[in-house]
Amino acid sequence: MSAVVGLATLTLVLPEASSLKDKRRVVKSVAARVRARFNVAVAEVDTHEVWTTITLAIACISTDGAHAHAMLEKVVDAIEHERLDAELLDYRIRLL
Repeated sequence: MSAVVGLATLTLVLPEASSLKDKRRVVKSVAARVRARFNVAVAEVDTHEVWTTITLAIACISTDGAHAHAMLEKVVDAIEHERLDAELLDYRIRLL
């Protein structure tokens, strides 16, 4: 049995952020909620010093590629519809 790693990379925009502290608050909140709800790994992977942009990577492991893809689609959908302070600019899902 082989494992499939699903990786989603998301870019979020924070139009109301006025400091790095505002951004960090949103990153921590998104990461904690997504980890707890979906049991996936979450990390900020780029745009660390840009106040208004968050780049997140979200990973899950499964034995089924379709399941991994569906799980990541649910995560993206949840972030897009539940975070009113962050706008989803772009995302990409890959299976490795």
